[in-house]
Amino acid sequence: MTTTYSVDPGDPDASYLGFWREKHLCTLTTLRPDGTPHLVPVGVTYDPEARIARVITSGTSAKARHVRAAGARGAAVAVCQVDGRRWATLEGRAVVRADRESVAEAERRYAERYGRTPRPNPSRVVIEIALTRAMGRG
Repeated sequence: MTTTYSVDPGDPDASYLGFWREKHLCTLTTLRPDGTPHLVPVGVTYDPEARIARVITSGTSAKARHVRAAGARGAAVAVCQVDGRRWATLEGRAVVRADRESVAEAERRYAERYGRTPRPNPSRVVIEIALTRAMGRG
């Protein structure tokens, strides 16, 4: 990435995808019921083949509550990471998945990206984001 540009979230160039494979702390922005943004640090994994980003969290977290409140259509969210002048954002509609298979897949991807297995959490869920837009700057 050398300039600000839009990316097809299902077909990113090698530089964009490489940046999402590096170990970086990210942010997730959800909307509170009053419409104000709620921004928190998270770990994010990006699966361009499926056009999905995943965030693991406790099912009782504010971020999970905000996404659930949006209903079946999903919540409009964004995840972003920054490293100096480089940044990348993924946007889409998020839903909360609590089934064991979805959570295990998200934990596996988290461990692969961040180099450590997440601590056990029996109330863990995954916020799964169906990606509609991507952008970045390198």
